[in-house]
Amino acid sequence: MFGFLKRKQSGRVRPPAPKRHPVVEYAKSIGSAVLIALVLRQFIFQAFRIPTGSMLETLQIGDFLFVNKFLYGARTPDRIRIPVVNWTLVDGIPVLKFPAVREPRQGDIIVFEFPEDRNIDFIKRCVAVAGDTVAVRDGVLSVNGKIYESNLGEYGGDHSCVPSWTDPGNCPAPRAKKDQGMYLANPRNREFPWAGLPNPYVVPAGRIFMMGDNRYNSKDSRYWGPLDTNLIKGKALFIYWSWNGEKHLPRFSRLGHPIR
Repeated sequence: MFGFLKRKQSGRVRPPAPKRHPVVEYAKSIGSAVLIALVLRQFIFQAFRIPTGSMLETLQIGDFLFVNKFLYGARTPDRIRIPVVNWTLVDGIPVLKFPAVREPRQGDIIVFEFPEDRNIDFIKRCVAVAGDTVAVRDGVLSVNGKIYESNLGEYGGDHSCVPSWTDPGNCPAPRAKKDQGMYLANPRNREFPWAGLPNPYVVPAGRIFMMGDNRYNSKDSRYWGPLDTNLIKGKALFIYWSWNGEKHLPRFSRLGHPIR
C-alpha cells in the first residue's frame, strides 16, 4: 500500500487546466441550452398561441397551449427556414420519422402546417380519417352516416345531439350554424370534390378531414381539402396561459385546462 502511494506520488503531476474566458463559458452554456430547447421543440413539445376564433368555444383567442409532437411520430425537419420573416432557405431535406404512439383519430385537436402556406400553423379538429365518409346537410355534420355534432372531445361517445339555435344550451359547443354547410361558390368544381359535401365524400388514404369547432367562421378542409398527414405537427394537450385581449387580463380559470 505504502509502495503504491510512493509510486503515485513520485509520478508526474499534470498541470492545472487553463481557465477558459468567462465569455466562452457563457457561450457554451447558452449554446447547450438552445440545443436542448430545439430538440425538445422538434421532437417532444412545442408551444402555440391561438390567434383566431375558428375553434370557439373550445379554444379562446389568446390561449397559449402545448402540443404533443411525438404522439403521431415526430420527424426531422424537411426544410430550413427563418421563422421571423418566413423565409425558406433550404427545402426538400430527407426526413426521418420516428414511430408513432398512435395515429390521428376522430375528435383529436391537431396543429398542422397550412397546406396553402406551410409557413403558417393551423389548429382544427379531426372529424374524419382515411376511409370515412363525410357529409353535411342543413349545416349538420355526419360521418359514416352518423351525426357528429356534440360531445366532440369524447372519442366513441354520443355525438348525436343536433344543436338548436333557439336553445343554445341544448347541446355543448361546438356547433355548426344551421344555415351554413359545406358549400362553396362552385360545388360542381371537380378539382375540389369536397366542395359539394351535401353529397358524401370519402376521405382518401394518407389524409384526414379537419374542421373548426366554430363551423361558420373556420377556413378548414371544406375549402382546401383533406389534410395530408405529413403536415401534422402534433396534438394539442393543455392550456398553460390565456390572455383576454379585450379586457387586458389573464384568464386564470383556463390555466392548465386540458384540450378536448
